[in-house]
Amino acid sequence: MPDSVQTSADLRARVAELESERELTLRLAQTDSLTGLVNRGAFTAALCERLEAARAAQARVALFVVDLDRFKHLNDTLGHHAGDLFLAEVGERLRADAAPGELVARLGGDEFAVISPVAEAGPAAPARRAQRLLDLLTQPHAIYGRQVSPGASVGVAVYPDDAPDAGDLQRFADMALYRVKTQGGRRWSAFDAELRAENTRRRTLEAELRRAIPAGEIEPWFQPVVDARDGRIVGVEVLARWRHPEQGLLAPAAFVPMAEELGLIGRIDEAVFEAGCARTAPWVEAGLIETVAFNVSPRDLLDPGFSRKLIGRLGKTALPATALTVEITETFLLQDLALSRRHIERLTAKGVSIALDDFGTGYSNLRALMHLPIQTVKLDRSLICDVAKDGRVAKLVASMLHAARALGVRIVAEGVEEEAQAIFLRSAGCDRMQGYFFARPMPAADMEAQLRVSHAETPRVFDAAPTRRRARA
Repeated sequence: MPDSVQTSADLRARVAELESERELTLRLAQTDSLTGLVNRGAFTAALCERLEAARAAQARVALFVVDLDRFKHLNDTLGHHAGDLFLAEVGERLRADAAPGELVARLGGDEFAVISPVAEAGPAAPARRAQRLLDLLTQPHAIYGRQVSPGASVGVAVYPDDAPDAGDLQRFADMALYRVKTQGGRRWSAFDAELRAENTRRRTLEAELRRAIPAGEIEPWFQPVVDARDGRIVGVEVLARWRHPEQGLLAPAAFVPMAEELGLIGRIDEAVFEAGCARTAPWVEAGLIETVAFNVSPRDLLDPGFSRKLIGRLGKTALPATALTVEITETFLLQDLALSRRHIERLTAKGVSIALDDFGTGYSNLRALMHLPIQTVKLDRSLICDVAKDGRVAKLVASMLHAARALGVRIVAEGVEEEAQAIFLRSAGCDRMQGYFFARPMPAADMEAQLRVSHAETPRVFDAAPTRRRARA
């Protein structure tokens, strides 16, 4: 065979080999390694392509988003390897059950999706498919010789009936799924008029929230922290409130989750911090309070530059660093201990105090108190509500107070709403308290008036006249 023919054949073989390698690389990049299903990235592209084709053909497409119920429990009890085997089995069942023209994907974790063409008019076909998915995934699975059946929840949205594009279709299916999960799972739900109204409300709230921050509608409110010995106000916690032009005053629960979802929580924290420092600095200078506490979003804490940015913002205010307390949650502390340590050490080096919030909610880590410069722990309100009624809770709280005192850490109990709770906490050695028994959060003018009254009073044990103090709050 001539050399030129041999060379040409070799080149063709090499080209074919490279094409095969490229196809394999592309396939691997689009495939979930555990289940062999299409992965999230390829699913998103495929959904867009299928909706374009449906638009041209004036056809309908249903999207089913599937989330396994109690999968975490299975993972925790049988182990991660068993969890992986279970996910692989779920993927195989979905693949085997797929009808012609359907695409099955694993979106991540225990969430799957099915894109299905809808051949007939009306809601009947998507409803039948959703129920079939539910029946398929509630059948028992054999894992390590054990029969397990965590069950599943399914959310459904249909193009173009519910949504005009891929982004909205997926979001609406997720909304339907979320409704099922909040109702206990093990059923399916379609996107409907009720969810459409909720989506409209959320879209409106999102636009209003983006406008509210630069408009100065997010403002600081203040809740007193009292000395357990005499009930005198010694500090305040600064909390965010939204003075909505139409809905009135909104508590954090009405807008903070959305702000976190939209990535706006940092801007809200910054606005509340600056305004809160401006209002409290004169109170500190006048000796009306000792400490000013701010909650910090876990998302902000995960920013490696958070502590430096906070120190920079503090430097632009008149509030002394020694009066500032930054409250962080235990969940964040344990999520990234190394980053937590860097933030805490930078802040405490400048004189800022650190408080460990939600202490006692199941993540309590006394080791962190021993090895990190944390000055304060805040006992979670879930413990305080039963401390005067349940002897076991009382013993638990007393032991936590004893451990914290042994480490030289100040203890603040939050959520104190009854006289009996306050009396128990004081007798058990709690240092400071806050809650509705003393005062609800209030605007700056009311807080300043209450501070001056508290500062002018003759110190007294708070439980000597709780009714009068409560009425004044």
